[in-house]
Amino acid sequence: MSKILAIDDDQDLLVLVKRALTREGYIVDTRCSTKELTAESCRFYQLLLVDVMMPDEDGFDFCQRIRPVYDGPIIFLTAKTDDTALVRGLGLGGDDYIKKPFSLAELRARVNAHLRREQRQPLHAYERSGVLFNLSERKAYVHGKTVPFTKGEFQLAAQLAEHPGQVYTKEQLYETVFGFNTAHDNAAIAEHIKNIRAKLKIFSLTPIVTVWGVGYKWQEEGVFPTY
Repeated sequence: MSKILAIDDDQDLLVLVKRALTREGYIVDTRCSTKELTAESCRFYQLLLVDVMMPDEDGFDFCQRIRPVYDGPIIFLTAKTDDTALVRGLGLGGDDYIKKPFSLAELRARVNAHLRREQRQPLHAYERSGVLFNLSERKAYVHGKTVPFTKGEFQLAAQLAEHPGQVYTKEQLYETVFGFNTAHDNAAIAEHIKNIRAKLKIFSLTPIVTVWGVGYKWQEEGVFPTY
């Protein structure tokens, strides 16, 4: 289930947007300003709807601020009809724009289209089953809280999570993650997996499954990328 953040200083519009997209099955959060939003907080959303003309920080400046670390689609909501301004917004990293006033049918269609097409490999972060993997920081988060993985644990968890449903043997994990082509330390992999599970269980998450006689896999349920 994709999560969307809608930002607009028109509270009435936000109510309509949330109602329309919630009916489509999305989880929608709303904000009246970008002032307190950080790139870190935005990483939990698969798509951003951003009003261009806002008092504290306009949508273009906000896009420019977070785009270096946010890979998901950004759709501008704008009353501007000047093509030059709109082209500037897309040049700053926006993916699309919807001109106000717009119909809710158009909004739903645009959002659905972007989320369907959005299959690119995550550049900076991705989320699997409630765990956000920040590849740049090499850290994992659940609900904004850091999962205390060691470097090796992070690499193993990220490898499994990046390919949900794929079964890895202990040998494959050791070679893929640690890069060794010599004897495989299966006991080390088993210990890492045990530690990863224990640290995720603190957050009531159990995404890693043992495939008896073969190896491990990250469950496919609850998979949604954060681009």
